[in-house]
This record gives sequence, C-alpha cells and structure tokens, in this order.
Amino acid sequence: MPIRVLLVEDDDLTRRMMTALLKKQGFEVIPVANGPMAIAEVKTSPPDIILMDVMMPEMDGYTACRAIRAMPDRAHIPIIMLTALDDVDHKVKGFEAGADDYVVKPCDIEELTARIHVLLRPLVQLRGQLSSEEQARAISIFSLRGGAGVTTVAVNLAAGLARLWNLKVLLADMVETAGQTALFLNQALRSTWADLCRAEVEAIDAELLSSVLLPHESGVMTLASPRRPEEGELITAEKVTRVISLLRRQFTYLVFDLPHRFSDSCLACLDQSDVIVLLLQPEIASLRSASIARETFETLQYLSEKKIYVILNWTFPRQGLALQDIERMLKLPVNLILPYAPDEFVTALNLGKPPVLAGPESPLSVIFEDLAFALSLEQHQKTTPANSTPVWRRVIERQRKRKSA
Repeated sequence: MPIRVLLVEDDDLTRRMMTALLKKQGFEVIPVANGPMAIAEVKTSPPDIILMDVMMPEMDGYTACRAIRAMPDRAHIPIIMLTALDDVDHKVKGFEAGADDYVVKPCDIEELTARIHVLLRPLVQLRGQLSSEEQARAISIFSLRGGAGVTTVAVNLAAGLARLWNLKVLLADMVETAGQTALFLNQALRSTWADLCRAEVEAIDAELLSSVLLPHESGVMTLASPRRPEEGELITAEKVTRVISLLRRQFTYLVFDLPHRFSDSCLACLDQSDVIVLLLQPEIASLRSASIARETFETLQYLSEKKIYVILNWTFPRQGLALQDIERMLKLPVNLILPYAPDEFVTALNLGKPPVLAGPESPLSVIFEDLAFALSLEQHQKTTPANSTPVWRRVIERQRKRKSA
C-alpha cells in the first residue's frame, strides 16, 4: 500500500497542484481545506504523515497540530508544517506545537519527498510501502454514449477478477439514480450509496462502509446505486473520494460503473483510477462521443498518468465502421472487441448471472476471464499463485497455446 499523506491547505489551487505532484511521487493523498477537516480525518482515518499549512482561516496550523498531538492514539503521526513565513520565531512556534519538521513554501517537491521518507523510514521498512506490490488497483468503465455496455463490462470484469484471484472485489455503481449493477447480479437493494452518503464526510468510516456493501457468491461486493433521484444528490465528489480512500485499504481491486457524463462524482472516480476502460460501438455517434471523451482525458492528463484500455462492443450484427477507421479517428488502439451476442447477454441479465460465470465452455466467459487477467496488477500477472484458481489455470493455458500456435 502507498504512503497516505494528509495535505492540509486552504488555497484551492495550491492544494490541487501539491496533490498532483505528490501523487506523481507515488503517495496516496487526502487533501483537505482547513484545520477542523484535518482533525476529523485524523480521528476517523489516520494518515501516515500530515503536511500542515500554517496560515488558514477558522483554525491555524499550530492549533490543529496541538489538537492532533493531544489525541493519545494519533499523537505519533509525523507532521510537517508548510508556511511562507521563513523566520526563526515561526519555526520555534511550529516545533513547540508538536511539528516534526518545517518546510518553507513554495516547496521543492523532491526535497519535500525526501523529508517525508526520512520521517517515515521506520514505517516504510516495516510495511514495505514504497513497493507497489500491495497497491490496490481502481478500474473505471466509461462511455459518454449510453448503450455501449458499461454495466455489462463492469459486472463481468469484477466477477472475473474475483474468480481469477480468489479475492473479494469491490464493484461500485456510480450512476446517481437507478443504476443496474445489483440487478445484473440478482441482488436485492438492501442498502445503497444513499445509506452511506446520508452521513457527513467525516462520519464515513470502514465500519459504515462495510455495512452497506452487498455480497455476491462470486466474491464481488457491490456498492449499489440509489433508488430515487433525490437520493442520488447525496453523492458528492468529496464523499466519493473519501469512500475510495477507505476501499483501497480493504480491497485489491475496485471496479467503477460510471455514468455517461463527466459529473463531479464521475471525475472523482476517474481521478482516483489507475485504469480507464473506454467503451464504444462501431457507429459514428458512438465514435464521436468516444473521441470527445479521449480529448477530455488528454486535457485532464489521464492519457499520460493512467492506463487507457479501449473496448469495441459490437452491439449490432453488421455494417459497422471499419476497425482501422475507428482507431485512426479515436487516436487510440482498440484493445478488445466484444462480439455481437444479444441472446447470451439478455439471458444473463434476466437470470442475474454474468456470462463470465457461465463456465469454461462459454465464449463470452473466455473473453471476460482473459480481460480480467489483462487488467490485473502487473505483479499478479507475473506471479504464480500459491493456490491457483481454475480460472487462472484456464487463462494461462490459453496464453500458452497462443504462444505455441
């Protein structure tokens, strides 16, 4: 797992820029805007280290630092004070408040990273957190145009990952109202996002989160879409970010079924994702929507920061656009083509049983098993499991046959 850094900075632009820079250094960043928010975060979900701005409204960094040091079970967390005030008196005041280090803004990111590592060296040695081997992988499934099969791919990918690695996999329905992931798994809506988001951000913790997840026999744990439109309004970007931070500590794989628009909550998921699966159909309207999505990804720097995996879903029998034309216009390679198979998909939906669970003889099951492996963590792909699953053995055997063909 990566080092969790709580960044406390009241200036929005500075907070966003520092968050981006720290993420590039491999840290998991929890950005908050003031002292009270920092204290609430430390109480409910303690970070590994805190970067605390000094000059903030409501509560300055010194006061927030003293409040954290007064918590018996949180007092050990290292705190680096960040300030533009470069004089001895303010440094002394910071150390008296309980700070471990003091960095003058604007910060050199490499120097700041070095200071973080120095303070956390015992923790890093103990937990091996600088290694990527234990990082969770978040995968978002997205299309700007409806009907491309986002939910189908999300559900089958989540179930495939669970069966492939014999792990619990989180499947989150990010459609604000009447999303269908639970229906695809034949799950009753005992609880939804609404039950989670009625709480304030600081009150959302691991226990509450676990209580609203819907278990499935495949190993998938579903966070279902709200039932009613007014309940969907409870889902904010801030709450989504908070929830993803908690989920990364509970699951190795997170799969997000995203809405067909760049809403604030959708962007929060995309920001936190390691892989974005872009779906399209072989027709001009879908290609146009996919091209707009790709341009937006480029503007948001996703193309350079994240893995983009393109799936072409052949949702009609013939007369679709040529593959070479699609790739040329999209300016991205197509990684996977889903065949036209309406009967299998409709039957799977009506039965609440994803095709990936249909068994080794199903062509769609083969496709989704291979997709799950292709989007797995690199260290999982390179390592033979101690107790390999039947799905893993089938995937590896298919790879062996392809190489020898």
